Amino acid sequence: MIIFPAIDLFRGQVVRLYQGDYDRMTVYGDDPAHTARTMQSLGATHLHVVDLEGARAGTPLNLASLQAIRKATGLFIQAGGGVRDENDVAAYLDAGASRVIVGTAAVRDRVFLQQMAQAYPGKLAVSADLNNGRVMVRGWTESTAMTVNDMVAQLHELSIDTMVVTDISRDGALKGVNEELYAQLMDSGLQLVASGGVTTLQDVRNLRAMNLYGAIVGRAYYEGSFDLAQAIQEAQ
Repeated sequence: MIIFPAIDLFRGQVVRLYQGDYDRMTVYGDDPAHTARTMQSLGATHLHVVDLEGARAGTPLNLASLQAIRKATGLFIQAGGGVRDENDVAAYLDAGASRVIVGTAAVRDRVFLQQMAQAYPGKLAVSADLNNGRVMVRGWTESTAMTVNDMVAQLHELSIDTMVVTDISRDGALKGVNEELYAQLMDSGLQLVASGGVTTLQDVRNLRAMNLYGAIVGRAYYEGSFDLAQAIQEAQ
């Protein structure tokens, strides 16, 4: 299982939200490239970078930070936030993303998602950000009628193989992961990346035992709940 340390960006700073609430934002640094280099020094081979500012605004706003991260590390980066059209996808790839995460547009514009899947095979992932079983959009500020099972069916139809699944109620809360949610998706046939609530090394071990493709580590790393290097070792 791959550990994806998270770098969430807002106005060029490294931040974390509590349960997706922009009014409950903690700033952890003002040099994203330095944060990425530190993660790399601890053994990270992949990064999860989200432009939270762009996600809310509906357009990427922190591409310079992404460029700096890629230049500083050369790591595999899955990145997203504010992707609404092909120009946004191309901009993320040009800035150094290895894979682009589509969230709101995946729910709102199926034709766009289909076109991007065809134009950029293997370069897309879709995020299913869940609150009370429903997919949230626009930086987790709006609810939809779509469920995670609806999303799985759509990704199979479009031959997109990677889905980032976030339980918003666990995100940044240090409450542990929603193992029941991921267990329900074990037979989805997708590369699943678990996000939200990874707090202890036991959480990492439990997700690894479920044969997930990846897990995102955020606040637990920044708050020192566990050692990133050890988490990466436990995931292998």
